[in-house]
Amino acid sequence: MDITILLPFIVLIGAMFLMTRSAKNKQRQMMSMRDQLQPGSGVRTVGGMYATVKEVHEDTLLLEVAPGVHAIYAKNSIGAVLDDAEYNRIVHGAPEFDDEEITAPDDASSLTESADGDDTADEDDRRETSDKIDLDKKDAADDAADGDADAADAADEDEKKKNGGSAAK
Repeated sequence: MDITILLPFIVLIGAMFLMTRSAKNKQRQMMSMRDQLQPGSGVRTVGGMYATVKEVHEDTLLLEVAPGVHAIYAKNSIGAVLDDAEYNRIVHGAPEFDDEEITAPDDASSLTESADGDDTADEDDRRETSDKIDLDKKDAADDAADGDADAADAADEDEKKKNGGSAAK
């Protein structure tokens, strides 16, 4: 047998081995995470529900999905165990940055003023902007007239092509 025939099969078997190996590692990590569950931990189920672990049994968990509402879930249904800060941020809406208070201005004037408070710079900017914008209708009319002339020339050429190139009508 030739090596070129065996090479695709070897590559395929190697790729399958690597894929199953990474899947097994991920499955092993999930099992160890589920085995380390303790009452009071915040969890996210594979369905996206956030809950607090109340009791841990061999294959099941008692989760508190809302205050006073308990449900029994299989351990396999736990997608992630969350640390306390992340669980509180998601479930209770606790802000991430308690130290820093974000304030918004009452109006936009503070955003448009220059840093040194000089309004002449703003007036110069407005003049430059108005100089750049050309709203002259005369130029637009000339462009339209040029466009009409070009359209008429194109129509004449089409007519000549239809008549076989002769000027006779």
